[in-house]
Amino acid sequence: MKAGVVVFPGSNCDQDLVDALQIIGYKKVVKLWHKNTDLEDCDQIFIPGGFSYGDYLRSGAIARFSPIMKALVRFAEQGGFLMGICNGFQILTEAGLLPGALLRNNNQQFICDYTWITPAFNHGTQAIHTGDQKAFQIPIAHGEGRYYAPDHLLTEMETYEQILFRYCTESGQVTKEANPNGSVGNIAGVTNRSKNVFGMMPHPERVVDERLGATDGKTIFEYLFHFTGQL
Repeated sequence: MKAGVVVFPGSNCDQDLVDALQIIGYKKVVKLWHKNTDLEDCDQIFIPGGFSYGDYLRSGAIARFSPIMKALVRFAEQGGFLMGICNGFQILTEAGLLPGALLRNNNQQFICDYTWITPAFNHGTQAIHTGDQKAFQIPIAHGEGRYYAPDHLLTEMETYEQILFRYCTESGQVTKEANPNGSVGNIAGVTNRSKNVFGMMPHPERVVDERLGATDGKTIFEYLFHFTGQL
């Protein structure tokens, strides 16, 4: 399995993501510069966090027009596994590859903290069994992480089980108090209808090894990979 990590001017979580994927077990991980259009035969593509183009205008709004994005759109349309984390999630929504939008946090401040998330649905036999664990502690670091979608779109997303994760308490309860940024429905991550494009604001790549203090992020990656049967 070969993975590619896209790098934009201002990306700052790309090496973290490369290291995390190697820890998880990828034999080959390459960085893909945003000006290139060759995806180098990667089986899976990841867009990391950071501040692409300095987050001028809206986060992800400029990166959405980088040359590599046309190749990523084709890759996704052909069923390729594509995942965006934090700024990567913002880029995918700006590109129309994921539903909804990411707005300024409701407190109008940058938030850097640990949060708890829980899978929103049991996505059938492809989803891993998480045992008795109902919630996973994953860090967040964003200023524009408040997920928004209009009611009619949220209804469609519920119908097609496109909501991946919701912010919750340590015991897995989805409450207003557990919502760090004001996201509608406590939404922390979503997928497209075809279940091959994924986005989430929390950073699972930061908690994949005991040396980092936790391994919940590894479970999150495995959960997502099983949507496409690639693990």
